[in-house]
Amino acid sequence: MKYLSNKNGFLGIDNKVNFNEKVVIVPFGLEKTVSYGGGTKNGPKEIIKASHQVELYDEELKCEPYKKIGIKTLKPFKIDKDIKKALNQISKINKEILDKKLFPMTFGGEHSITPGCIAPFVKKHRNICLLHFDAHADLRESYNGEKFSHASAIRRCLDYPNVSVISFGIRNISKSEIPFLNKNFSRINIFWAKDKIKWDLNKFKKMIKNKTVYLTFDVDGFDSSIMPATGTPEPGGLLWDETLNIIKIAAKNSNIVGADINELSPIKGFNSYNFLVAKLAYKILSYKYIF
Repeated sequence: MKYLSNKNGFLGIDNKVNFNEKVVIVPFGLEKTVSYGGGTKNGPKEIIKASHQVELYDEELKCEPYKKIGIKTLKPFKIDKDIKKALNQISKINKEILDKKLFPMTFGGEHSITPGCIAPFVKKHRNICLLHFDAHADLRESYNGEKFSHASAIRRCLDYPNVSVISFGIRNISKSEIPFLNKNFSRINIFWAKDKIKWDLNKFKKMIKNKTVYLTFDVDGFDSSIMPATGTPEPGGLLWDETLNIIKIAAKNSNIVGADINELSPIKGFNSYNFLVAKLAYKILSYKYIF
């Protein structure tokens, strides 16, 4: 695997700092099936660029987490133009990372990458629970004739019988998805955005206790007031502190083994949205390795 220098990689750490990596950042700006706003192919480079402005000291955790983690960033590489081949490509990359006993965090691109990302995890672990943040259920069998659409990301993950899903922030689901949801109620648990005031996070804590977890985060899971830089921004979503609280519960009570963050469509001149995603990535990794 070929890495960027520390200075050019995620967080822009001084090149003089030496550490054995535990985490590999994979920039994978796949953009093939977007159905409204575009630009996700530019997400990874803008997340990495913005991360150079993220403060390395975490006042909540009272340390500089990167020193306890060790983070390397893969050099950008050509992504296959065929979506099935691209998914196979990210699957092979994540397998190589897992074979080295490292933690892969993929920066998309569109959410369609997740079934490819989790493929090696599905083979490695008896059961995988997806912790899924999103505005959309992504349970369509296909969308616009494409089985591997971003709107089918979670459905394709559930093609694996050892995968279950806990979703937060869902506030868009099509009528065609309801029969599949009802049929698979034992594998799919949704914390609907409309019920946010009534969420029982103690229930979530019990649900995720001792699970092997893969975290997939579509940034449109955030409320559109703090995250308009995405293809399908939606009101009524998650805010920053409540999102971190959910991730913190997962990090303390389960084994998070991999992650991806998707659907950032950078808006020129509005770097705060890129920064938010960069800080989110650092927080996920910090909670994973500090707790």
